[in-house]
Amino acid sequence: MIVMDAPPAQEDCRPFIHVAELFGAAGVTVPKVLAQDLEQGFLLLSDLGNTTYLSRLDAASARGLYGDAAAALVKIQLATRPGTLPAYDRALLQREVDLFPQWYVARHLGVTLTPDQESGLAEVMQTLLANNLAQPQVYVHRDYHSRNLMVLEGEANPGILDFQDAVIGPITYDAVSLWRDAYIEWDEQEQLDWLIRYWERARKAGLPVAPDFGDFYRDFEWMGLQRHLKVLGIFARLYHRDGKDGYLANLPLVLKYARQVAGRYIELRRLVRLFDALDGVERPVGYTF
Repeated sequence: MIVMDAPPAQEDCRPFIHVAELFGAAGVTVPKVLAQDLEQGFLLLSDLGNTTYLSRLDAASARGLYGDAAAALVKIQLATRPGTLPAYDRALLQREVDLFPQWYVARHLGVTLTPDQESGLAEVMQTLLANNLAQPQVYVHRDYHSRNLMVLEGEANPGILDFQDAVIGPITYDAVSLWRDAYIEWDEQEQLDWLIRYWERARKAGLPVAPDFGDFYRDFEWMGLQRHLKVLGIFARLYHRDGKDGYLANLPLVLKYARQVAGRYIELRRLVRLFDALDGVERPVGYTF
């Protein structure tokens, strides 16, 4: 068993208990709340062990582990009931992407954006958010990645942790967290293979994913770019505000994800120019006649 000590002045245990009930009812493995004292901030939980997906993932295990994670994700999404969790609305999505200019650009890089760069970034953000909000809405864990998924013995994989901030939001969000993980990188062809398998599983289960995989993949990529801009800001904030430097090593991979997506779509080209300016990259000018 695990004792959670969450002083009420700093942490409210009720969202954790609520989401544990919702996800548990969906048929996935989460810690069971065995006892609670909310006035003092104590929970007694079942223990899901110490073996994270991150510690176990390799070329031999990845397909099986990710298959289990995809199956659990579909169960969670199928269990969605409107009104049971907060909405991942425009205000929240905007606050998240605003962390990128505030903490990564201004604080971490020490750069003040020009008016043209600010307007370009705002344009890209609004393009992304419009896509995100138009996607079908389901339960979203928000951090469904290799550090929060546990490899279990004798129970259904994965064991799922850190779900207290769950919301109802875009259907591609948790897939991005899983396969474009800030802590482990896979070749894009492997990401595509796993994503297609999830998409096919989701369609068969009746989830409202886009019927054309190309459209679904665009939604996945644009949702991913919103997430990765946010994560760049969060990792910078963890370092500069909270003194946690361990996340700095993960910045290059997150930036790589963001650059790759921004470079694929004409609607996002102003973000590519911003990344180039921040990195001191000069590109040759091309002319057509």
